[in-house]
Amino acid sequence: MEGTTELEPLYTIKITCPQCDEEFKTSRVRPSMKRASRRDSDFCAYYQHENPDFYVVRMCPHCGFASTENSQATLTDRQRELYMEQIGSRLIKRDMGGHRTREQALESYKFALMCAQAIGDRERIIASFLQHIAWIHRYGGETEQELRFLRYCLDSYIKVYQIESVSGGDAKLLYLIGELHRRLGEFNEAVKWFSRVIHDKRITDSAMIRASREQWALLREQMLSKNMDLPEEMKES
Repeated sequence: MEGTTELEPLYTIKITCPQCDEEFKTSRVRPSMKRASRRDSDFCAYYQHENPDFYVVRMCPHCGFASTENSQATLTDRQRELYMEQIGSRLIKRDMGGHRTREQALESYKFALMCAQAIGDRERIIASFLQHIAWIHRYGGETEQELRFLRYCLDSYIKVYQIESVSGGDAKLLYLIGELHRRLGEFNEAVKWFSRVIHDKRITDSAMIRASREQWALLREQMLSKNMDLPEEMKES
């Protein structure tokens, strides 16, 4: 239609850096444009336009500190010191406030990962960064690097499970650990985690139970196609 202009997918917000307390602008994708065209079984999403995951990390152009809205909102003096000692003192600062390419998004997540590790942020945050790094490698068809970071991600999510003493309340975490095992070819381990979601009576998350059943069936076919011995719980199903 004449005179119609396409809505710009990005908008800016102001952030106060938890490291240096300076204010800066960063971009976000408009909520109306966040609808994914499809998702992989480990929740990796694909978008027709701007990928909102590319803009999750907020990189301070003043001190270089990278974090997300789920990261620690405030840092202790010791955490600030640790960041400066390990990263900030030798970092080349950059402004990623506008459009981000896949490569820039990857860089932002790697910086966020380093920052989270330096200050000792929660293991869930670290696991999430590792997962997104794996996904960004997947977008680029970089399978070797994707699998490398899926391994790190899996190890980190298992730590989350151990640290948080997760019960039936976090079916998504149990499912995800199973799915990462499956993607890494560790089929027998995958069976154990999917089985927890399917058979634990405390779990009431119907979406994750259904997803676990679907991946259980896929896993069974994969194991049969490779002439692998099925575990007892699969023989009975």
